[in-house]
Amino acid sequence: MNYFLFCKGRVGLWYTLFLAVYLCSFSAIASTAPTLFLQEQKISGVISDAVGPLAGVTIAVKGSTVLNISDEKGRYTITASVGEILLFSFTGFRTIEIAAGNQSVINVVLSEDATQLEEVVVNAGYYSVRQKESTGSIARITSKDIEKQPVPNVLATMQGRMAGVDVTQTSGVPGGGFDIRIRGLNSLRSSGNAPLYIIDGVPYSSDAIGDSQTSTTLPNPTSPINTINPNDIESIEILKDADATAIYGSRGANGVVLITTKKGKTGETKFTLNVSSALGQVTKKMNLLNTQQYLAIRRQAFANDGITEYPENAYDVNGKWSQTRTTDWQKELTGGTALITNVQAGVSGGSTQTHFLISGNTYKQSTVFPGNFDYKKGGVHVSIDHEGDDKKFKAAFSASYDLQDNNQPAIDLTRISRNLAPNAPALYDAAGNLNWEGNTWTNPLAALGAKALAKTNNLVANGLFSYRLPLHFTARVSAGFTDLRNHETKTDPSTVYDPAYGVGPQVSSVNVNTTNRHSWIIEPQLNWNYATDNYKLDVLLGSTLQNQVTDRLVQFGAGFSSNSLIYDLVSANYLSTYYNDQINYKYQAAYGRVNLAYGNRYFLNLTGRRDGSSRFGPGRQFANFGAVGGAWLFSEEKMFKETAGFLSLGKLRGSYGITGNDQIGDYQYLDTYQSSGLVYDGTIGLQPTRLYNPDFSWESNRKIEIAIELGFFKDRIFAGANWYRNRSSNQLIGIPLPSATGFTSMQANLGATVQNTGLEFTLRTVNVQKKDFEWTSGFNITLPKNKLIAFPGLENSTYRSQYVIGESINIQKLYHYKGINPQTGVYEFDDVNGDGSLSFADDAQTVRDFSPKYYGGLSNQLHYKHIQLDFLFQFVKQLNWNAVTQYSQPGSMGNQPASVIGGWQPNTAMGQNQVYTTGVNSDAVNAYYRYASSDAAVSDASYIRLKNIAVSYELPSRIKGMQCRLFLQGQNLLTITPYKDGDPEFRSFNYLPPLRIVSFGTEIKF
Repeated sequence: MNYFLFCKGRVGLWYTLFLAVYLCSFSAIASTAPTLFLQEQKISGVISDAVGPLAGVTIAVKGSTVLNISDEKGRYTITASVGEILLFSFTGFRTIEIAAGNQSVINVVLSEDATQLEEVVVNAGYYSVRQKESTGSIARITSKDIEKQPVPNVLATMQGRMAGVDVTQTSGVPGGGFDIRIRGLNSLRSSGNAPLYIIDGVPYSSDAIGDSQTSTTLPNPTSPINTINPNDIESIEILKDADATAIYGSRGANGVVLITTKKGKTGETKFTLNVSSALGQVTKKMNLLNTQQYLAIRRQAFANDGITEYPENAYDVNGKWSQTRTTDWQKELTGGTALITNVQAGVSGGSTQTHFLISGNTYKQSTVFPGNFDYKKGGVHVSIDHEGDDKKFKAAFSASYDLQDNNQPAIDLTRISRNLAPNAPALYDAAGNLNWEGNTWTNPLAALGAKALAKTNNLVANGLFSYRLPLHFTARVSAGFTDLRNHETKTDPSTVYDPAYGVGPQVSSVNVNTTNRHSWIIEPQLNWNYATDNYKLDVLLGSTLQNQVTDRLVQFGAGFSSNSLIYDLVSANYLSTYYNDQINYKYQAAYGRVNLAYGNRYFLNLTGRRDGSSRFGPGRQFANFGAVGGAWLFSEEKMFKETAGFLSLGKLRGSYGITGNDQIGDYQYLDTYQSSGLVYDGTIGLQPTRLYNPDFSWESNRKIEIAIELGFFKDRIFAGANWYRNRSSNQLIGIPLPSATGFTSMQANLGATVQNTGLEFTLRTVNVQKKDFEWTSGFNITLPKNKLIAFPGLENSTYRSQYVIGESINIQKLYHYKGINPQTGVYEFDDVNGDGSLSFADDAQTVRDFSPKYYGGLSNQLHYKHIQLDFLFQFVKQLNWNAVTQYSQPGSMGNQPASVIGGWQPNTAMGQNQVYTTGVNSDAVNAYYRYASSDAAVSDASYIRLKNIAVSYELPSRIKGMQCRLFLQGQNLLTITPYKDGDPEFRSFNYLPPLRIVSFGTEIKF
């Protein structure tokens, strides 16, 4: 850069010198002066980046109207005079200035510009907008963030990277899912808080496709989100506030996740191959008792209970099991290493008019459990788009077809590994067979004979056609189709039982779930835009027609002549059908958007939508929603323009709007019946399952937000702060009914109101930006607050033990633990109402909020020549249940956390835990279960986690146009936490926690 400035100054010096000569010289010299100094010439060359040629780069002569655009091979031609400055600019790259000399060829290599935030174009759903001019709250990550993470689920890529987006992993089992909450919980129904997913303009249902009967290794039934391939994604935008989500109406009440897949780009045809291998292990084990500690507690429990002769079934202490054997069951059953392989290949390219991309992937992951289990997925992604010669007609098509094949044990061994006595028998006998130790225990490896199989096929396709009409109109129609097919089985063969029982395949059983879901959507649109020197007006009108059909068949079969026939329901002696239904969901809407910009400083966005849903009864099916958003780009004001070197971006924005929510399930307002399965007078009868209520209607979510965005020193420092408040009312929930009605509840609207408020802060800094070294940092933090602000009749309802007005809806009401009674040695709790007895409804009044107090992430990216280092720390401040909730009283058979050491003893009347008992001391047993429902069962589960680290090195290539990159990536590498009972992120002790993954691979492009 300094070299170019030097040349520029030198040209000026020579110009001054020659001008003096011109004024003092002969007329002959004067007549030739214009030719000497203003001689024009054609300059050409090729523009590229680190990967290859760049198309669409603007080449302009500074201070003039002369400009050109590079073609698909990065080539350009422009006419300029000696001494004029050529500007090479392209969104996302640094602008380069080069002084035109006598050379006719100038080749340019552009480098990415980390400071051009305001020029980034974000996807806002039905339209795109420059981030600088956006009036809504939109968070964004791109493929550059996604590709650095060795994870199979797209939701994992967002953890710690977006303010206001809380993502929690629910299982470390392959194919396990994630919970995502955008700005908190809005609905009292757990199923009513999911966001809307849009893939290339096509709504994608996130409703579970599995069933609790077959998805037994997962906390929640199988989610379809697992089928989406992260490697196919170009960007993910999260729409959060009313202005951003209102155009999606009721579907956007809980936020919108916009997923844009990769497309072909102008340029030469390129081939990309990415191959990686990874290893995965459990992040953190629990600290459990060893054999000596365990047996000491067991013996003390028997002594406390006055039992001097150990019972026949107390195998761990009566001598039938070894008194010296110590087995780390967590290591044996969940301490394996998962092997992961991932292959991604693609070809892309195109001209200035037509682009294409074809890619395919395959992924395989084994488990940390013993045995031969694996999770396989693969797919194909295709994208093609075309633009007419006159640039009026545009067409685009994209499709992804993905397959999953998941083979897992039917039982997650995590809970077993944490409960087995440390001196339990060996897994195998001397002959190498499963050891049943004289029928004294259930060998955990026998459970591996029961399998949970799931196969999923998923197709998402979208077509888009647009035509630019006269008078600034553009007509557009988008059509999408999804087809999801899922087949799951869970077997329980006779081989899982001790052979001594002599049972055969006549007791074997299988659960089968077949779910097929397909949907189509058509969205015609008409857009009109008009611009003058000071005004820009953009008007969008559109409508939506969507239909979704789900077919579900869940069956149970038992009693087979052979275990080899267990998957053949026809061979079952007993066959039962749990569900056999078809669910049809229809949705239609009309919407409009008006965007007005004045002087490139003031922006106003008005959105309206009328939604219709088949989930509500006659007269309640339609509702109106809308929002208004505005922004003031005050950095464009004259008074701030003078400080452009300091303040590069300053924007105030705000929004207010109302969205709805119809995530209540289908047919909830109708009288519904199902087969009773019982025969009466030769006929199988029907039984009612739901009461008729045509009056319930949409939940309503009112959102308000105020935000400021600031950029300093050409956006090298970028900061943003958001304050939001969402109020969700007219809650759709079951109203409790008297038992005499024959129903426990009826679906209806409650007057309850849930409020979510919060502050979001983001900071991005370009710390160093040199030719060979760049360092950028990013930080985000969210401080959310959830509160139930109204619930008429709460004190007299069945929800009084679940909710408290003024507290979060994610609370637990608990006993307050007081300590250990010095006389009896059992736990004591507050008798709140003072009646001399303890009952949960009256005395469990201590509140603990399980919502995060704050969460966020800190990322850094360092780039030195051919080496790049990225790392992300995720942090969360929260509470979680501790191990007390998952164990019986200390002294019973089965291992315990090491924290139970130090039980109260009669001779000392001291101890940090209550008196040990085998179960004979009923007072101690009851006290322990109250202890597990008290504030003592809640611990600080805050953590700081090195969520992701990625190191890559680009090898120097001797072959022109070829690029080879080596990379090393890690996920969940380090966790700092005060939590003692396993992984702090995880909420369920019964399922495998997240895995620590280390991946190594290579990427080749040519």
